[in-house]
Amino acid sequence: MSEEFYRIKRLPPYVIAEVNAMRAAARGAGEDIIDLGMGNPDLPPPPHVIEKLCEVAQKPDAHGYSASKGIPGLRKAQANYYGRRFGVDVDPEHEVVVTMGSKEGLASLATAITAPGDVVLAPNPSYPIHTFGFIIAGATIRSVPTTPDENYFRSLERAMAFTVPRPSILVVNYPSNPTAETVDLAFYERLVAWAKENKVWILSDLAYSELYFDGNPTPSILQVKGGKDVAVEFTSLSKTYSMAGWRVGFAVGNRDLIAAMTRVKSYLDYGAFTPIQAAACAALNGPQDIVEQNRQLYHKRRDILVEAFGRAGWDIPPPRASMFAWAPLPPALAHLGSLEFSKQLLTEAKVAVAPGVGYGEDGEGYVRIAMVENEHRLRQAARNVKRYLQSMGVNTPAQSKAI
Repeated sequence: MSEEFYRIKRLPPYVIAEVNAMRAAARGAGEDIIDLGMGNPDLPPPPHVIEKLCEVAQKPDAHGYSASKGIPGLRKAQANYYGRRFGVDVDPEHEVVVTMGSKEGLASLATAITAPGDVVLAPNPSYPIHTFGFIIAGATIRSVPTTPDENYFRSLERAMAFTVPRPSILVVNYPSNPTAETVDLAFYERLVAWAKENKVWILSDLAYSELYFDGNPTPSILQVKGGKDVAVEFTSLSKTYSMAGWRVGFAVGNRDLIAAMTRVKSYLDYGAFTPIQAAACAALNGPQDIVEQNRQLYHKRRDILVEAFGRAGWDIPPPRASMFAWAPLPPALAHLGSLEFSKQLLTEAKVAVAPGVGYGEDGEGYVRIAMVENEHRLRQAARNVKRYLQSMGVNTPAQSKAI
């Protein structure tokens, strides 16, 4: 009967779930699967954050309904973060709302500002919520490239010229999930000018703001003069502080969009558990050494992944940011397609990755590899991959050193 429901009919089967089910079945059978599929951090949050959670949870008055838009202290802490990190002045009362992770935030804003039939520009490939949050809300998606080059802006111009009704929203996500591509401030300056000229709202997903490598900090679109006139930006504590399961994120920026989102959320939820919000304040306001430590750790994992998999016979471009590598299939196996390749890698090499086609049709030919296992496990994964490639007749470096 469920196929008769309007919104369910607009949601295709979640391709990545197919590989996830295979992984779960293999683990249930006792197999040792190296899981590089889901972007689930394997690191713990800072100790003082956990201590704050426990401290506040002991208080008898901390267990009632919280504030849907977030407790004032947490909104202020996020505003201070924007001032400290990006030099952006943010009003915590009217330009910040706390979300239950950036994923929920994007979905709530889509519900608030999208009417059936609206056209939304979203990258392809992209993280599924960037498209399906709006599809669930009744919108139509027109894809634009993920790679931020001249073709990107030509695609925007074509979309405005030939789409009816004209697109009203653009989703951007840099550092990109899944492709790990990055942009500079000049890109955002050009994008803000385009959005103002075409009367388009920009929703920027900056979930990987602190996972940048090679000394190149990721910019915020709100750093652009007039950025808050057209943009809202989503950030998250999930990766920055290894707090993925806590579900704490933020939307910051244009006060009209923030007001609309806050109003919708007031009907949908009572906000995150107050002790979690208090602990999130401790994360943002407390010692920040964990942020640099995590960045360096992911940087090291990136280098190990690229080096070890390369010597196994699979060349992977080093990502400039995020916790993911966007890896083209080995040329000799490209004919398998990303889903079948991912299945074989799981079955034969005991390594789980995410098929690129799960992020949109333009993700075909790639897999996303999450750097969520330690150095030893990454090297083990490379050894397993090498054996698999050899079994498939792929030439691998014959005399390479031990991986």
